[in-house]
This record gives sequence, structure tokens and C-alpha cells, in this order.
Amino acid sequence: MTISIVICVIACILMIAGILFFPKIKIGKLSVDTYWVVALAGALSLVICGQNDFVSIGKKLAENSAVNPLKIVALFISMTILSVYLDEAGFFSYLAAKTLSKAKSNKKKLFLYLYVIVSVLTVFTSNDIIILSFTPFICYFSKNAKINPLPFLAAEFVAANTWSMALIIGNPTNIYLATANGINFLSYFKIMALPTLVAGVTAYAALRLLFNGQLKESLQPCEVVEEIKDKPAVIFGVVMLAGCTVLLAIASYIGWEMWLIAVAFAAGVSIGSIIMSLLRKKSNVYLNNTLKRAPWQLIPFVVSMFVMIITLSDKGATQSIAAALGGGNAVEFKYGIAAFLAANVVNNIPMSVLFCEIIKSAPASVAVNAVYATVIGSNICAFFTPVGALAGIMFGNILSRHGIKFGYLKFLKLGLTVALPTLLLSLATLAAVLNI
Repeated sequence: MTISIVICVIACILMIAGILFFPKIKIGKLSVDTYWVVALAGALSLVICGQNDFVSIGKKLAENSAVNPLKIVALFISMTILSVYLDEAGFFSYLAAKTLSKAKSNKKKLFLYLYVIVSVLTVFTSNDIIILSFTPFICYFSKNAKINPLPFLAAEFVAANTWSMALIIGNPTNIYLATANGINFLSYFKIMALPTLVAGVTAYAALRLLFNGQLKESLQPCEVVEEIKDKPAVIFGVVMLAGCTVLLAIASYIGWEMWLIAVAFAAGVSIGSIIMSLLRKKSNVYLNNTLKRAPWQLIPFVVSMFVMIITLSDKGATQSIAAALGGGNAVEFKYGIAAFLAANVVNNIPMSVLFCEIIKSAPASVAVNAVYATVIGSNICAFFTPVGALAGIMFGNILSRHGIKFGYLKFLKLGLTVALPTLLLSLATLAAVLNI
């Protein structure tokens, strides 16, 4: 067990160091994200050191089970493709422009409208897509309006990583934790609806208290273009996303696997986009850009983390952690807080893979409570430190390109004032819901 633990700890330390200090590796003209390369190196090191083997790993990856990481990644990437296609067609930038124009010169209105629109969109798409779509827009608008962008960036980031708990598709960690434990779309929503609502209201109240002084001044008039870039493409994309969401909601009742539904709709969007471009006799820019922006790096990352965690599980490490967390009272707080803190050490996706195995070893009486508590921790962890989630890494990269500093200490201030009360109140609500 010792060798496995040492390799995994070193891999996690190097991965976090990479995220903070050298997020990308340049090989000629190719730029590669560091985090998945380190994770892959860690998984290969376990095989080289005899802690696991390719045959056993292959069998695990070929299993027709809910915990198969390939199915989970396929579901998330497919949902991302549907959302990114809408972004490429101009849907999200149009909504952002509309939101900004409605607020006029009132910063408090802008803050509220931005929080609400990001929250609503995140529920039906995913936190990562909204952050990728809205963050550059807020940066450009703030520069032109000559205002401090930090309150609005914080509102967007917190909203995206709070309301992402509402549906199973909102975050890759939701997908992994829920599907691995046999929780379907509607069952998930029934439990998580109220904790998400409480978390969302708490987060907004905390944000207003934190930035109230900066929201009293008026906005300078700033021209914003409110046009949809391509109406037919947007309508097609919205219909496909809505259709996919509806089928995901009833998947368990019709006996279809969620990952297959998502893959089918992603393929449908791709085929539809090709047909539209042929009819228009234009190059298929939307689809090309969508496929370039899809998070393909999640495949080696999640699979590598899966290999490391199953190796630790086979050696008995996860069973020891499960025993330490135990059962009894306050299960939601034990798992929720542990997941929240662990994610800010190793990132939320590796944490989710780890906690899936820990929950397997936990007493059956606490498993469901532990899953939902871990989901809450895996979302809210994103706005405690920059390394808590992939969303935070992407957010930081976008801000650095725009010359905006949102460093570790500012993140920690946001975490202490917003993340902690949001986490505790949402976990308390979850405990109440599960014990009704």
C-alpha cells in the first residue's frame, strides 16, 4: 500500500503545482494542459512499479457498470458539445448583452441580473460552459465601462458553481458521483433542488455583503450589441439541448442509458450543423470550433485518476478513509466538509473519483447521504481556492489573458466569506431533506 500512496501523493502534489505555476506545457506549436499529463504519468508509474497492470485496468474500463469512467466522460463531453455549439452560434453572448442593457446604469441591478441569468443557464447547461462564455464578455464590458470587474466576475463564478448542483448534468462531478451510485436524473433533482436553492440564496446574500460598497456607484453608459449571430443555428441548438435534457430526465423510466442519449444528441447536432453548412454553401465554423473547444483532455485525466483510485482501493486505502469518516450522526457534514477540503487539495474531479470508492466501503445506511453531501462539496469547493475545480483553473486562465488579477488570497477571501456559509447551510438543508 505504501508505494501506491506515495506515487499518488506525489502525482497530486505535482498536479496542483502544475495548475498553479505552469498550467501548460509547450511542445513546438502544441500547447498541452499540465494537469492531465501529470495524472497520466502517475497512473503509468503505478503500472511500472507493479501496483497495477494493464489487463486489470482494461477489464475495469470494459465493465458495463455505472462507475465506468468512459461512460461518465462521454456523457459530460456530449453535453458540453451541445452547450458550446450554442455559444459558437452566439446564444450566450446575446443573453449576456441583453442582461447588461437591462441593467442600464445601475450596478446593483447588473449584479442581480447577471447572477440570475448565469444561475438559470448553469442549471440547464454546465458551470464550465457558462464560465467560458460569460467571463470574457464581463472582462470586455468592464474595460469599456471603466468599472472594477471583480464583483461581477465573482457573482458569475459563484452562481455558476452553486446552481450547477441543481441537475445531474451541471458538473462532471455530479455526473460521476450520481451515476456511479445508481442515482437517476429525477431522483437526483428531488433531493438536490432545495439545498441548491438555499445555497444560491445564501451565496447571493454573502456576495452582496462582500461587494456592497463597490455597487453603489453608477455605471457609465456603454454601447452593447444585442444581436443573435445565427438565429437558425441557435434555434436548432436550443431544441437539441432541450430535447436531450427531457430524455435524460425520463431515461430511467424508458430504460435508456444517459450517456447514450447525450452522445446521440451530440452526434445529432454535429450532423445537423454539417447539413446546414452544406445547404448554405459555407464552411462549418460552428462545428469546427465546437469540437476544438470540447474538453477532450478529461478523457486521459479521469481515466488516469480512476486508475490511481482503484489501485488505492485494491490496497485498502479507501477502506481506511471510510472507517475514519464512519457513519452515525452528521454524515452529511462529515462527507460534505471532507469532500470540500479534499477538492481544494487535489481538485474536485480526482476527489470525486476517490470519494466514490470511499462511499463503496462506507456502511450502506449512510451511502446515499454521503453521495449527495459529496456532490455539494464538489461544487462549492470551486470558489474556496483556485485549485478546487477545473472551472477555477479555466477562470484564472481567462482572467490572466485579460490582465485581471484574481489571485490566491482574493479567492480565499471569497471562499471564507461566501463558500463557507453556503456550504454549511446547504449541507444542513440536505440533512433536513434526507431525514424528512
